Amino acid sequence: MNIGIIGSGFIGGTLTRRLSTAGHKVFVANSRGPASLAKLVAETGATAVTAREAARSGGVVIVAIQEGKVPDLPKDLFDGVASEVVVVDTGNYYPRQRDGKIAAIENGMTESSWVESQLGRPVLKAFNNIYWQHLLESGKPAGTRGRIALPVAGESAAAKAVVVRLFDELGFDGVDAGSLDESWRQQPATPVYGTDLDADGVRRALAGATPERKSEWYATGNSPGTLDNPA
Repeated sequence: MNIGIIGSGFIGGTLTRRLSTAGHKVFVANSRGPASLAKLVAETGATAVTAREAARSGGVVIVAIQEGKVPDLPKDLFDGVASEVVVVDTGNYYPRQRDGKIAAIENGMTESSWVESQLGRPVLKAFNNIYWQHLLESGKPAGTRGRIALPVAGESAAAKAVVVRLFDELGFDGVDAGSLDESWRQQPATPVYGTDLDADGVRRALAGATPERKSEWYATGNSPGTLDNPA
């Protein structure tokens, strides 16, 4: 499969490496331009492109950038892209550490619903709850006891099935986490976030999540700070 990835940081770079190794043709973009991706391209065999080109590169497009940078993407990013192309948002909202205040999210909109509104395109939420190094190193063959499972939320069952197949190729089980409006169940500080649970554990964690955003996940007047010194 041809896969476009917008973002070359911890998650975008990891997915470029893993999906290339799995035999997919990856087209990767970042905010600094194709020339800045020479090292990643040499390592993986991926093709460096612009964000617009990545959005038009294949059957799956993965948006793996900081939440606060989403509005900087081209407004016409997905204009003319076929409706069957699956768009995946991997992002998380870190108001005090990185993103600053995004009013719609603070007022109750789920993170990926906000991303969807910015992109003007239906998205799935996936790959957001696992630490990048575990995504890189902790995949296991299907049927392995304790195999890590990853949730995917969104409206389209067919699109979610595509993502679950990618999970499996990367060494993870997939769990349907419901609609995009329910994707708060896998946002930061929920029971499934960063916990490397198996499929049954993920289902229990999703069911046990509560929708109230904890106080530390709201921006302050000084936000953003840094990951080491949240503001």
